[in-house]
Amino acid sequence: MNAFRKLGLAAVSATALAAPATAETELTMYYPIAVGGALTEVVDGIVADFEAANPDIKVNAIYSGNYDDTRVRALSALASGEPAQLAVMFSIDAYDLIEQDFIVAFDDIEGVDASWLDSFYPALMANGKIEGKTWGIPFQRSTIVAYYNKDMFKAAGLDPEAPPTTWDEMISMGKALTKDGSYGLMIPSTGYPYWMFQALAIQNGKEVMSDDGLTTYFDDPAVVETLEFWKSLSQEHGIMPTGTVEWGTLRQAFLEGQTAMMWHSTGNLTAVKNNASFDFGVAELPANVRKGSPTGGGNFYVFKDTSPEEQDAALKLIEFMTAPEQAAAWSIGTGYMGVSPAAYETDALKNYTQEFPPALVARNQLENAVAEFSTFETARVREGLNNAIQAALTDAKSPADALAEAQAAAVRLLRDYQ
Repeated sequence: MNAFRKLGLAAVSATALAAPATAETELTMYYPIAVGGALTEVVDGIVADFEAANPDIKVNAIYSGNYDDTRVRALSALASGEPAQLAVMFSIDAYDLIEQDFIVAFDDIEGVDASWLDSFYPALMANGKIEGKTWGIPFQRSTIVAYYNKDMFKAAGLDPEAPPTTWDEMISMGKALTKDGSYGLMIPSTGYPYWMFQALAIQNGKEVMSDDGLTTYFDDPAVVETLEFWKSLSQEHGIMPTGTVEWGTLRQAFLEGQTAMMWHSTGNLTAVKNNASFDFGVAELPANVRKGSPTGGGNFYVFKDTSPEEQDAALKLIEFMTAPEQAAAWSIGTGYMGVSPAAYETDALKNYTQEFPPALVARNQLENAVAEFSTFETARVREGLNNAIQAALTDAKSPADALAEAQAAAVRLLRDYQ
């Protein structure tokens, strides 16, 4: 938040103490609750603090399910003429939102501070900066991390402070950890299978899309090999269940000891910390050709059909929620990352990460992170990839055939944009 806005907040607060104020600007914000934990309480608390500091602005937060649900509800509201000024939606929705002319670039909002736009981690801005403009501001952001049960590592004769760093180590440790009633590893293949698959493909040395949203590489030999490897974890190596692994119930399966390792969003970190009855660790994802994880999660977007006063109020709210102190409190309360280096310089996050080092893993992994899978026609292209992954894992199709079909469909969908 720039100095001008800080002074503005102080002045408003002083005015509020002198006389009650009535909100002059009302904002409707659609917000996804896609990962476990009491996220609504955390967001409600931040919004209440904002309204206390800005009594002339009222914020109606509408919690709208997962990211896809949020996009559908927010855009349906806009189409029907219901008020909506901003939303947290998938960072990967940017291409489609721009194409449909739903959002405004932050650079074009009057009063935006260019230094503020440059204050966030570049890896988290990769999905929001398109063709020289900033369309999304990171907030509910994550990478995929590996959670592991240290007690199960000890029982298997493994070093609880040395999780796997390569695919080969993941297989060998997974075999040692797979026992009656529990598996060595679970990688979710429902919910967001494309996200986990992108991580594996990156580790195998191949991106699954170009950085301009126009081309996919689903049928590349390294990508096909990646899906064959994922399938082999269950069918050849026996360290993971056959078929699909449910995103929504995986955290509970890990907490109940059904798996010794799981790949999941860092957004689950605080919930695991608060509910695990065993000692657990968090590690960066293992490498094959290279290390890597896609970033994930949501960005703030401001809708185009808003008045200058509403845009200014929305900007104030976004600045407030992403300010270092708030970003630190958000990270501690949820497990999501602080979205700027300044967040990790706050006393609160310094003290927290010193006491609980796993909270730094996702941030540290940004060094090897890439933009999350995103193209024009993202939802339809992504659905094709999701279907291919699940068809291969359930033996409905071979990995090569499934990915060839997904690639052909993506080519058709993206042809008009090239």
